[in-house]
Amino acid sequence: MYETARCWWTILRIGLEERLVYRGDFALGTLMRFLPIVTQVFLWWAIFDTIQQVPGARSVSGGGGGGGAGGAGGATIAGYTLSNMIAYYLLSMVSRAFSSMPGLASGGALQIRNGEIKKFLVQPVDLMSFMLANRVAHKLAYYSVAILPFALVFFFCRGYFVDGWPAPSVLAAYAASLLMGFLLGFFLELSIGLIGFWFLEVSSLLFLYMLLTFFLSGHMFPLDMLPQPWRYLVDLLPLKYLAYFPAAVFLEKVTGPDLVRGLWIEAAWIAFFVVFARIMYDRGVRRYSGFGG
Repeated sequence: MYETARCWWTILRIGLEERLVYRGDFALGTLMRFLPIVTQVFLWWAIFDTIQQVPGARSVSGGGGGGGAGGAGGATIAGYTLSNMIAYYLLSMVSRAFSSMPGLASGGALQIRNGEIKKFLVQPVDLMSFMLANRVAHKLAYYSVAILPFALVFFFCRGYFVDGWPAPSVLAAYAASLLMGFLLGFFLELSIGLIGFWFLEVSSLLFLYMLLTFFLSGHMFPLDMLPQPWRYLVDLLPLKYLAYFPAAVFLEKVTGPDLVRGLWIEAAWIAFFVVFARIMYDRGVRRYSGFGG
């Protein structure tokens, strides 16, 4: 146990040092990612303003319900005011910063195709543990540098968080959903990368996954806006926990028993993909053939 923990810590430390040395673009890159929010503010302002001007259409219902006040004269869409909507987009960016794993699936498939994975078969280092430690190092390095741009953007947009900070219990649930979102995103994309044991190229599958994630994770719009039966179908998928669910927890769109059930479902999806990725790796190794030096 001690040697395993020491090995894991060594991988984490080296990965963190490497990223802090050559990833000085984290801060600028993070700030640039928030620029599209300016377009979103003008877009949703126009939408809510149009709703406000239509007689009898102060509230537009999607898959969710509820009312609310604030922004564009109190008009709501699926229970979101204009302020709620902009706050949701900001929070969904934080969610995606935790759950997105750029290069994980494609990098894993490339190691299989190029034969680099052989080193994990002859050395006492587990592939999944190694990749997880490196990804943790990546996120630590990212947030250690990017926290200032995040704080700057949220400071200037603080007026959209009209309800203020949620209760400590809600913040704890929000933090748990972000952490589990990271684990879910990691093992989900790792599973896609491990398909490289059976197919030499996974770029098409990865493109399809990214396309579905963009629309069905809540990164593009709150999933409350989906009508039935699409809302029910999305609830059956794990993708909503990558962006929508943490943001909805913070905004208290998911509360009480629904919040507890959502956290347990997210934990269950993580357990599923941990086991699934392990099975794929073990079976993939059995059929893997490496050639060359």
